[in-house]
Order: sequence, then C-alpha cells, then structure tokens
Amino acid sequence: MNIIICPGIHEPELTESFRVGLLDLVSNGAIAHNPPKILVYPGKDVLVLSALHILQFLRVSVAHRRYRLTDYLESPIIFISFSAGVVGAIGAAHLWQLLGGRVKAFIAIDGWGVPLQGNFPIHRMSHDYFTHWSSSLLGSGQNNFYAEPAVDHLSIWKSPQTVQGCWVDSSIKIIPPKGRLTAAEFLLMLLKHYEAN
Repeated sequence: MNIIICPGIHEPELTESFRVGLLDLVSNGAIAHNPPKILVYPGKDVLVLSALHILQFLRVSVAHRRYRLTDYLESPIIFISFSAGVVGAIGAAHLWQLLGGRVKAFIAIDGWGVPLQGNFPIHRMSHDYFTHWSSSLLGSGQNNFYAEPAVDHLSIWKSPQTVQGCWVDSSIKIIPPKGRLTAAEFLLMLLKHYEAN
C-alpha cells in the first residue's frame, strides 16, 4: 500500500511535520505487517492544484518501485490531502483510476469548498464544526472528523496528534458525534482499517 500526501499552499516545514507524525503513527501504531510507503508530492504554490502534475509524480514515484505498468497500477493508494491540495488530489485520484489504478481511500483535511465524489471511500477532516458541516454538503463519505474545540486551519496539518475532536459517521447522521479522539488517532484508525481490507 502507498500513501501519497498532497499538501496545500503553505510552508514546507508544516508538511514535513505532518509526514514525520504520520511515520510515527505507522511505526508505533501496529501497522507492522507491511508498512505503507509514504510519498510526498513536492509541488508548490499553484502546482498543488494540478491533478496532472500530481498524477505524473505518482506514476514516476510508484513506477520506480515496480517493473511493469500493470504492477504499479494494482498497488493500492491512499490519498491524504490538505487545503488547496485537495483540489489537485481528488482530480489525480480520478485520473489514477481512469488509468486502471486502485484508490483505496481519499482523506481530505480541511478541503473546504471542494466537492468530493468518487467510487472509493472518502473521509473529511476539518479544523472546526462549521467547516465540517458546510463541506459535507459537497460530499463527505462516511467516518469523518472535526476538531472540538476548534483550532486554526494549519494546526490540524502541522500537528494532528495535538488536535482533539469528534469522529462522526455521516451515513447515520449522529449528532452529537459518537466518539472523541485526536486527529492523529482518527488517521491511524482509518489506516489500520484500509491495511486490513
């Protein structure tokens, strides 16, 4: 399994902090059978909006680990995207599928205002309840997360392990939410689920 991280338009140090935290989650969180490969899309500024640039990066990065086109298209991918990066990532996920690739899940962190549709599991994580509620009108899938108490937009990306919040399952419309955990714990829960399935 491969995880591709698609950052937004912000300082690269924030993405590095997220990547290191994700590596810690994976290594300390019992995803030990076959740890996922974590790829970080290096695009900056408006390139984070480009599905074609993300797809090209993905093809080169995943193909580097495989020998035949059919092998790397069959390797399941989880997209984790943030802010403006959600725009390019959702397009890249659809393009990857059009090429015959497998998208195991799509996780959008603070992708406010970005419509999310797909024939793969979609999860939203938001820095506050308003962003969660208003974004879910544009598609959210099941098993989502929002920070409670609210945090600033960049905090959920920089240090998800410190962001407390609520886990909600949009399919059964539970309000108030049924569970409290950190954003990092929510991510780990999703990764464990997709590793097993």
